[in-house]
Amino acid sequence: MALSDAFLTPLGLVALLGVVPIVVLYLVQPDPRRVELPTLRLLLEDDERDASNPLLERIRRSLLLILQLLVVVALAMALAGPYVTVSESQTVEETVIVLDGSASMGVETGDGTRFDAAQATAREVTTGTNSVVFAGSDSRIALRSGGRDEVAQTLDGLAVTDAPADLGAAIAQAASIAGENARIVVLSDFADDTGWSDSVQSARARGLVVDLRQFSDGGANNVGIVDRSFSGREVTLSVKNFGTRQVSRTVSLGDQQRSVTLGPGDIKRVTLRVPGGGGEARLSPGDDFPTDDTAFVAAPADPTVDVLLLTNDRNRYLVAALSVVDEVQLTVDEPPTTVEDDYDVILYSNLDPERLLRGNVEAGRDLIESGGGVGVLAQPSSPSALGDLRLLSPSGVGTNPSIGRVATDELTRGIDFPPPERYQQGTLQAGTPLVTTANGTPLVATQTRGAGRVLHYGYVVDDDPFRFNYQYPVFWKRATFYLAGREPLPSLNRETGTRLQLGDETRIETPDGAVTAQVVPLDRTGFYTTPSRRVGVSLYSEAESDVAAQSLADRTDGTGATVREEDRQVPRPLTPFVALAGLVLAVGELAYLRRRGDL
Repeated sequence: MALSDAFLTPLGLVALLGVVPIVVLYLVQPDPRRVELPTLRLLLEDDERDASNPLLERIRRSLLLILQLLVVVALAMALAGPYVTVSESQTVEETVIVLDGSASMGVETGDGTRFDAAQATAREVTTGTNSVVFAGSDSRIALRSGGRDEVAQTLDGLAVTDAPADLGAAIAQAASIAGENARIVVLSDFADDTGWSDSVQSARARGLVVDLRQFSDGGANNVGIVDRSFSGREVTLSVKNFGTRQVSRTVSLGDQQRSVTLGPGDIKRVTLRVPGGGGEARLSPGDDFPTDDTAFVAAPADPTVDVLLLTNDRNRYLVAALSVVDEVQLTVDEPPTTVEDDYDVILYSNLDPERLLRGNVEAGRDLIESGGGVGVLAQPSSPSALGDLRLLSPSGVGTNPSIGRVATDELTRGIDFPPPERYQQGTLQAGTPLVTTANGTPLVATQTRGAGRVLHYGYVVDDDPFRFNYQYPVFWKRATFYLAGREPLPSLNRETGTRLQLGDETRIETPDGAVTAQVVPLDRTGFYTTPSRRVGVSLYSEAESDVAAQSLADRTDGTGATVREEDRQVPRPLTPFVALAGLVLAVGELAYLRRRGDL
């Protein structure tokens, strides 16, 4: 056996040469002169009795030499750095736990969920110092440098989410806070193979120990709702079979039901009418992964937008654009008339100023106060009676400008506004311009006024090139929904993992209870209700619904080949113990010299 198999620094054994001068001095020192004193004869007789044992007498006379030699040997060994090989897990002082809280960890296993099993394991892998990184919709450090009790408290406060998670980002974050001689323990089902293996290899390349623990029980034959789309008042749900055998499912929403049969890997689409107020679309029977068995579909309690178009010169292009919108119930009337019914939106277009009644204008003001909306379309001679319903103070008609700035807004998103042939010139009195000409005159402007909304449309109707554009109906659908305070169904139905942003601090009823916030993470499936709307949130993730994960042992990229990498053999230095032994021997030598009377 080579010296390097027992010592980290074998060169330190050179200090053993210090034994030579000690032995030489011991050999060359003169024997003590014997003087007999009558007064000590009694003591000497006792010594002579002890001397009857030559071995004890020899040890007693050489004890000081033995102590000195042992001190030198201990010093030399301490300098050489003796060690023993142990499993690396015995040397870990700090553990960084990465706990996967993605939706697939909610798969039921019969003894709870995958997440429950991961939490239990997290409590078992703790060391003296621990950190916890939680991989939810956003990875975050839940605990930094805590003890076992703090880990237990932190784990009790964590729960599996209904959202996809970026496990790779969580592992990278764990590597960034891991100290020297630390290990990273990743607790996950590893169902979503998106980037986490690169993060593991990167951490291991830095010399960090990465221990992967997989929890993949249950979910072998999952069937889930993986997508949705809306058209008018209908929703189309995509249902996928992730299992290996043919299955049948019933999709229900309100009082509607549809049955589908799916082979392995099949996707079927089911179209259902969205009831007023929305509802829960369910798959039956359910399975081990209930999160994707339900889609929460939100919709206004009254899906119809009642629109009144007041005009003395019927704009057939505008009428056609509004008529193709399923949710719009359009009424066209000519002043002078009385506005008696309740409307969500009133549009003023091509009016004869002489025939416009004061009551027609007051109806618009009352509608704004009650939370509805008013739109005023440009015309060569704008009726002054409209007053404050006009966002633009008109100063005539301009011709053939170029388009200037188009603001980023839901109303204008993805729409190419053509330059007008004629447009209404003037100064914006209130509101926000969304589309302007090159000289800054607003073509489209909006204002939120109290509970209601106002729209200015600056293209002169009879010379409006936009009316021939296929995006014209799209714009007016958005405009009527905006003025009515209605969000389109796609905006009311979100995916988990996103955020709900509000203008101010608002009280929101969430699936986990009420919160007051300006930004709410949508980590749970269910309905989120604000004072003005209700939003449906569902998983809608094909990758996350594919809960049957590949075993780490079967991976070909080497990521999971060494699942318990911390079992490598590493040296544990014994230098502190040897140095302590040398110190004890040195103290013993001094004590012996003092007892003998030499000190």
